[in-house]
Amino acid sequence: MTDAREVICRSPYRRTLWFLAALGAAGTAPAALAAVYTAYRGGPWGAWSGAALLSALVGLASLRGAVARVSADSYGLRVRTLLGERSVPWPDVADLQVRLRHEGNPRVQEARRVGVVLRDGRRRLLPLPGSWSPDDPDFDAALETLRALHRRHGSPRSAHLPVVSHHTAGHGWIGSLVLCVLLLSAAALVAESVSATAARERAWRSAVPCTSGVPAEERGECLTVLPAQVERTEARRPRKQSWLYFSVGRPMERLEVSYEAAQEFRPGDRVELTLWRGEVMEAAGERHVWREHVPTPGSTAVVAAVLALAAGWPGTRVLLRLRWRRLPDDEALPPELPFAGALAGTALWVLPLAYFHPAGPFGSPAGAVWAATGSLVTLGLFARAWRATRVHPPGGAPGAGKPAGEEAEVFLAARFLEHTEYNPYSFGTHVVIGGGPPSVTPHSGPGRFAAKPIPVERLTLKEVRRVRGGDREAVPGDWHVAELDDAGRPVRLAAAPGDLARILRELERARTSAGATDTVGTAGTGGTAGTGS
Repeated sequence: MTDAREVICRSPYRRTLWFLAALGAAGTAPAALAAVYTAYRGGPWGAWSGAALLSALVGLASLRGAVARVSADSYGLRVRTLLGERSVPWPDVADLQVRLRHEGNPRVQEARRVGVVLRDGRRRLLPLPGSWSPDDPDFDAALETLRALHRRHGSPRSAHLPVVSHHTAGHGWIGSLVLCVLLLSAAALVAESVSATAARERAWRSAVPCTSGVPAEERGECLTVLPAQVERTEARRPRKQSWLYFSVGRPMERLEVSYEAAQEFRPGDRVELTLWRGEVMEAAGERHVWREHVPTPGSTAVVAAVLALAAGWPGTRVLLRLRWRRLPDDEALPPELPFAGALAGTALWVLPLAYFHPAGPFGSPAGAVWAATGSLVTLGLFARAWRATRVHPPGGAPGAGKPAGEEAEVFLAARFLEHTEYNPYSFGTHVVIGGGPPSVTPHSGPGRFAAKPIPVERLTLKEVRRVRGGDREAVPGDWHVAELDDAGRPVRLAAAPGDLARILRELERARTSAGATDTVGTAGTGGTAGTGS
């Protein structure tokens, strides 16, 4: 496939897609006509309109997949979609990438698409080839052909295949920005309703029973008590509606209550219903008293604060991507967990403050001191999170702990990312150094049970780099990866920067010791032979 002069990618399900497109077109027109006719006759036209819309969407989606075509030759890329055909010459293509979706999600299969990075910085996602499996030979073959043509007729920016996932610098941040704005807008709307909630609560607490002299148009502001008799109850599980049904539908047919209240009331119970502003606020009987929940300004302010804090999570994702936008697209970003800790620490003082001071913290000296102290704490937490999400250059972190070569065993969290005889089925989670040869173990010690010695004499260090999107999901984003050559086979060793530097020093020391031992042994053998002659 790498010697091919041209590659053409089409959907393998073209016949099925054309059939679905024709079926959607055939179903849209009759459903639309039926909707118009039913609306003209005054009937329920919504169902027919929904059927027409669904048929149209299925037809368009199927037609889009059936028409899509990507081809490449010595000139460049040609992409055909429903909107037309466009071409990009190879000199204008800076890189070809693999973009992952749903990686690390056990409920959805991982999806892979091919992305194109242009010289001017723009990015395009090709409709084909695509794969919904991490092991798809057809996708891999088409991708390798595209890369071979790019290398032959263009100048790729990256020697390796960049893989972009949700935790790398090249992943988009527009979705996170939209989610942040939506949550902040919801928080603002809820905060705006705090004053109305407080006024309603005060009105309810100050409401008195209606008297005969109260005009009919003002009876909504006072309490009206009506007798009723429970005919039957309908108690459903939590998160479902439970009901009280009244005899002969008086004063109403039914009343929605809590699950516990529906269990407490019995058929035949006489109750008194308290009405206020047209709503039943209380149902009192001999067995049980049910009251409608009246939101308080404190609880409303807490909801607004929770929404604002929740907006901080996608906001930190946007912040990190803008902060490290100059990193290569496939390099992993530092994890957002330090900012999550800062948000959690902020919630510890913001939520109680919002509950006890819903109108604002500056209405009392205690609230002002509370807000000022909490703001300083939050500032310190975010400053610490900012420092914790710095990007450390590879090879710059010193090793910690005892120097290499000591007798004591030290277990360091590290992973070889390839299956080898010293890491079968990627079972290793730690590397043990000291007290013997460097080995891979599936545990953190103590002891060398199930340890597999590392063949240090075969390993040669090529480079140390940061984590990329092509590395497996099990590697934390703040680790570094050592590219090693194992007798001509590339292998990767991942660990925290300090631990990786320490492991590499120990591997080099063990390799030097093994080479010295072999030299001494060879010299000794030669000397004995010379003496015998």
